[in-house]
This record gives sequence, structure tokens and C-alpha cells, in this order.
Amino acid sequence: MAPKLSVVIPSYNSAPFIEETMTSILRTEGLDMEVIVSDHSSTDGTWEKLQQFGSDPRVTLTQIPKGGGAPRNWNAVTELATGEYLKLVCGDDVVLPGTLERQVAILDADPSAQLTACRRNLIDARGKNFMTDWGLKGIDQGPMPVAEAVRTTILSGGNLFGEPACVMLRRERLVETGLWNPDNPYLIDLASYARAALPEGRFVPDVETGATFRISSGQWSVALSKNQSEQFIRFNEWVHATYPGVLSDADLRKSAGTAKRMALKRRLAYVVLRSRMS
Repeated sequence: MAPKLSVVIPSYNSAPFIEETMTSILRTEGLDMEVIVSDHSSTDGTWEKLQQFGSDPRVTLTQIPKGGGAPRNWNAVTELATGEYLKLVCGDDVVLPGTLERQVAILDADPSAQLTACRRNLIDARGKNFMTDWGLKGIDQGPMPVAEAVRTTILSGGNLFGEPACVMLRRERLVETGLWNPDNPYLIDLASYARAALPEGRFVPDVETGATFRISSGQWSVALSKNQSEQFIRFNEWVHATYPGVLSDADLRKSAGTAKRMALKRRLAYVVLRSRMS
């Protein structure tokens, strides 16, 4: 019998953090879940550190060969999942106590809800808070059509739903719509949420702070920062063309300028982060 929840972890050279990530998930008790890890041929001892968790009957450890980047590993680990709901947690992020149970209850309570998302703390590579209780601004007032939540996040120039550790969604719908969308790598999470939930799904916010997202200068998303505005604009144009009525022509024009300004702010934030780490 399939479990209620699949937590999937695509790891790559996550040795300094993977034990904390795994422990944060496995401390959850009484929840019908599976935890699947796909290690992308790490060379820093990540795979060896994962072995201590293999005796837990909820855990499956797998490896894939090099190549294909993060999108390949995200899809490889998701393809192994069987649960009704899915949460992807990167190998350096943390799920806070109570989050998994709370989000399962949110989706159970509303069959029309395609996804839920919580606030998160942003931390640096040393684990120090960079920002706290971050996210959901403008989409935290209660259940709403996903179309409304997507429009709000597009006009904000950011990802109000947050990174995958913040989000829980219905696995079957993600599979039906092609898993994680690699067309715009910086927006692989947001684009996939939108594709899985639009046009008629509902978004139900989890207003608690339920995860930590680690920001470091060597991170994949940081490496893509120069392409952020271009990718946001392409994503916005895709939503406009694919789901008429979500964005007006005026929204599309406005969002292009916002995307450029927000990309600049993110690059400046990364400069500050690097100076903190030096």
C-alpha cells in the first residue's frame, strides 16, 4: 500500500549538511511516509554519511551517474516516489518539527487543494540566520485559487511559495504534468508548482515557519543569478500564453520590469552574503 507522503531528497556533495537534513525529516513519528534519497555521484563523502540512515525502514538510498545537473536528479528521485503527497528537500535544507504532519493535514482537509507552502528561515553556510519567517507575503490570507497565488507571485518578482522544502503538493498531478520543469533552471520549482496546479487548483497557505533554506556562494541557484530576470520573463510569458486570464497584458508588462529589479536585488544580496563568509 502506498504511503501518505513521499519525502524525496536529491543530494549532491552535501556531506557537511546531509545528516542534519535527514535527521530533521526522520524525527517525524506516526506519519505514514517514505523517504527516498538519490545521490548524484557525490565525491565528498555524502553517500558514506547516508549509510547510517539505511536501517530505517522508511528510507531508500539510491545513486545515479554523473550528468544532467540538478533537474535530472530531482526527476530521478521523484520518479521513485509512490506517496499521495510529495515534498522535495534538497540535501542541505532542514524541515522544522511539526511541518510534515501539519501540511499533510492541510491537504487532507481540502481535496481541491493542489499545494500548500510555509514560511522559511534563510541561513548562510554556517547556519546563521540571514532572514527569518520569510515568504508567503500576499498569499497568506487563506485558501485561494492557484491562479490568484501565481499572479501575485509573478507580480512580486520572486517565488512567494518558497523553495521545495516549504512546499507539499499532490504527487500524481506533478507526475501527470511532466515532473520538474527544467526549461528555466532558476525557476524549476516555481514553474513546476504552477504547471502542476493550474488552472483550477487551490492554494492553501501553511502560515507557520516550517523549513530552513541554506544560501551559500557556491549554490546552484546563486550560479544562475545572472540569468534570473530572463528566466522570470520567459516563465511569465509562458503563463500568459498557456493560461489565459491569469495575467493581463498590463500584468505581463509590469512583471518584466519587476523581474529585472528583483534580480538585481538578489545579486546584491549574494554580494553581502559573500562578504559575511569572507
